[in-house]
Amino acid sequence: MGTIEENRHLEETDKNYIWHPFTQMKEWLNEKPVIITEGRDCFLKDIYGNWYLDGVSSLWVNIHGHRKQEIDDAIKAQLDRISHTTMLGLSNVPAIQLAERLVKIVNQSAVSSKQIERPYRGSHPEKPEEKSLYAPCPMPLQKVFYSDNGSTAVEVALKMAFQYWIHKGVEGKSSFLSLKNGYHGDTLGAVSVGGIDIFHSTFGPLLFKTYRSPSPYCYRCELGGTYPDCGFACLHKVEEILREHSSEIAAVIMEPLVQAAGGMIVAPPGYLIGVRELCTNYRVLMIADEVATGFGRTGRMFACEHEDVVPDIMCLSKGVTGGYFPLAATIANDEIYHAFLGEFRDLKTFFHGHSYTGNPLGCAAALACLDIFERENTIEGLGPKIRILETFLHDLAKLDHVGDVRNKGLMAGVELVRDKATKEPYPWEEKMGWRVCHYARAKGVFLRPLGNVVVIMPPLSISTENLEQLLTVIGEGIAEVTTGRGK
Repeated sequence: MGTIEENRHLEETDKNYIWHPFTQMKEWLNEKPVIITEGRDCFLKDIYGNWYLDGVSSLWVNIHGHRKQEIDDAIKAQLDRISHTTMLGLSNVPAIQLAERLVKIVNQSAVSSKQIERPYRGSHPEKPEEKSLYAPCPMPLQKVFYSDNGSTAVEVALKMAFQYWIHKGVEGKSSFLSLKNGYHGDTLGAVSVGGIDIFHSTFGPLLFKTYRSPSPYCYRCELGGTYPDCGFACLHKVEEILREHSSEIAAVIMEPLVQAAGGMIVAPPGYLIGVRELCTNYRVLMIADEVATGFGRTGRMFACEHEDVVPDIMCLSKGVTGGYFPLAATIANDEIYHAFLGEFRDLKTFFHGHSYTGNPLGCAAALACLDIFERENTIEGLGPKIRILETFLHDLAKLDHVGDVRNKGLMAGVELVRDKATKEPYPWEEKMGWRVCHYARAKGVFLRPLGNVVVIMPPLSISTENLEQLLTVIGEGIAEVTTGRGK
C-alpha cells in the first residue's frame, strides 16, 4: 500500500490516461476507482488494503485462484529459458507440449458410450445428389492454431472455415449462421457473428452478412413457446435457415450450452446436439466457441461433452492459462487441416498469424494449469459446489423481483425484473444489476453484471465457505436493491 497521496495520484492518473473497456467513462470519472495491487487465492486487494472476493474470476479467466504457486513457478522457470520467439518459421517447446495436451483433452471425452436423448430430429436435405460434397461428421480435433484471445480464436475459425470450402472447390459458402444473444468477441469478424444489439449494432456498416437464428432463451422465447412443449421451435428455425441457405453458409458458430455475455442463457437439453446433427445433415461446419464455457466452467472440461458433441472447430481461451496470460487456441479436425495442404505454388497456406502466437510463457502457464486440473481433480470436486449454488438459486427464485435463475455448473445468472408476473424488465438506465454489484462491493465482493442479470462465476477453486459467503452477499444485495432500500 502507498501513502494517501500516492494512492490519490494513481486514481487521478488512471482517469487522465486510461480508457476502460465496456465502461461509460463519464461515470467512471465521477467515481472512486478500485485499483488492484495484489491477489491471493480467490481474493483481490486494492491500494487501500481492502480485500474483495473475486465473484467473476476476473472476467471469467481465473480458474485455480490468484498467485497459484505451480503456475507462478512454471512462468519463472520459462523466463530463465526464453520469453518469446515467433512461430513463423520456428517452433518452441511449451507450444508443442501444450498442443499435444489440448488435443488429448478435447478428444478424451468427446464420444462416449452413453446415449444422448435427442428430442429434436431434423429432416435431411432435399437434394440427396449433393451427398458427394463433404458432409461434416464427428471426427477428432487434431490441429492447434494459436492466437492471443477469444476474439482472435474466433477470427481464426471463421477464416479457416471460409477458406476450407474454397480449397474443397465448393463455391458460394461465404456466410455464417449464428444465434441471437450470441457473443464471440469484439474484432470485426467476431462482431459480425455476434447477436447482442447493444454491443454490436453500432458497427453494422462495417460487418459482413450473416444469418441469425433465435436464441434458445426459454425464459424470454421470442417465438412464444414454452419448453418443453415448444417442440424445439428454435431448432426448427435453425433448420429452416440451413434448408434455404446452406449453399451460402460456411459454418454455424455458437457458444455450447451457455450464451455467457448474452446473459448466462442456458440452452435446454438436446439443443446442442440438435445443432450438431443439422450441421452434418446440411453439410456446413460447426464451430463451438468454448472461450467462456471451457475448462470446467459448466461442470465438465468442455461444454460440448455434456451432449457428446464433436464440433469441426473449437475455440478456446480465457481459462486456458488459469487467468495468467493472454493465449488462445483454435483446434480443427484433420479434414479441414488437410484441405490446406498443397504445393507452395498452390497458395493453399492459411495466411493468418499473430506476433505472439504460441508465446512460451503463456504456453508454460497453460501446461501448469492443466497439471493442476489433473493433480487436484478439479472437475471431480465441483459437484458439492454446484449443489450449493443450485440450492441458493432455487431459494433466490422466490424473491419478488427475481424473474429467472439459470446455471450450468458454476456459470450462473440471476435475471432481475420489475414485474415477475409479466416479466417486465427494469429499464436499462435504472442500472439494477449494477446497483446490486455496488452493494456487493461495499460488502467485500467484486461482481460485474450483464444489464439486469447478476452474473455468478467464481474461480473453480473457491472453497465452499467462500462460495456460501459470495452467495449470501448476492442474495442480500438483490433483496435490498429491488425493494428500494439499496439505492
